[in-house]
Formats: sequence, C-alpha cells, structure tokens
Amino acid sequence: MAESGSDLSDLDFAQVTPEEFTALVKRTPAKELSRLLRGEQRTRVLGEVFARMEQRFRPENAGSLTAVIRWEITGESVAVYETDIADGACTARAGAHAENPRVTLTLSDVEFLRLTSGNGSPVTMFMTRRIRIAGDLGLASGLSRLFDIPKG
Repeated sequence: MAESGSDLSDLDFAQVTPEEFTALVKRTPAKELSRLLRGEQRTRVLGEVFARMEQRFRPENAGSLTAVIRWEITGESVAVYETDIADGACTARAGAHAENPRVTLTLSDVEFLRLTSGNGSPVTMFMTRRIRIAGDLGLASGLSRLFDIPKG
C-alpha cells in the first residue's frame, strides 16, 4: 500500500484491500485525491470501486429489491455509472442505460471516494449539499446497508 505523501497515481487499486482503501482515502487530503482522479487513473479507480460494489453487495439485506441506481460523479468531467439490483445480485456498469433510474446520486469524485470507503456520512453529505439525490429518497437513505463498507 502507498505511504502518505507517495505518488498515488502509481498505486494499483486492484491490489488494494477494502480496508487499505478506507485507510488510504481517510489519510489523503482532498486536493491529492482530486489530483489522483484525472485522466486514465480516474477511470481505473472508479471502475475498480464499481466492480467491488458487485463483490461487496449484501443480498440478504436487499430482499426482493429491484432498482437501478444512477451515480453521476463530477470532477474533470461527469462520469455516469449505474448499479442494477435485482434477483439478489448487484451489477455495475459504466454509462446511463436505464431510462428512469429509481434514484440518481450526484456528487464529486472526492466525495464519492469518501462515501464508498466509509469515510463520509451520507446524511451529512446530503444536509451540506455535497450529494444531491433525485428520485427515491428512502432507497438512497438505505443504500449503505446494501453493501459491506469498511468503517473509516
């Protein structure tokens, strides 16, 4: 794992455990995270986070839930991903595919990393307008229980 102050762009995120990812995001200043999330590295990091959503999904907490969650991640550009929850599974994909997602979450790439690493409070992010939610607020408020997220 990279040490604080090292070049994060050299880090292979596919080899970082969820617990290491949580610690890394926690100790890295927002400015450095923002620098990391540029160009190809941004695509790799976001792709890895969404791939892990599939692996960290907790079907026992989803029950019979069927929903498409759209993620609009702002930064140097807007990256759109969707997570499709159905039949006890979660599938993540890049791009907007669903005509009408059940909920759309819009947040900066740094806030996205904080949220998905357990280093950010979704309630605080919503109340301070660092995350915008369109659609089913109830679903949005329960998303964290659907995934095994390490605690920051």
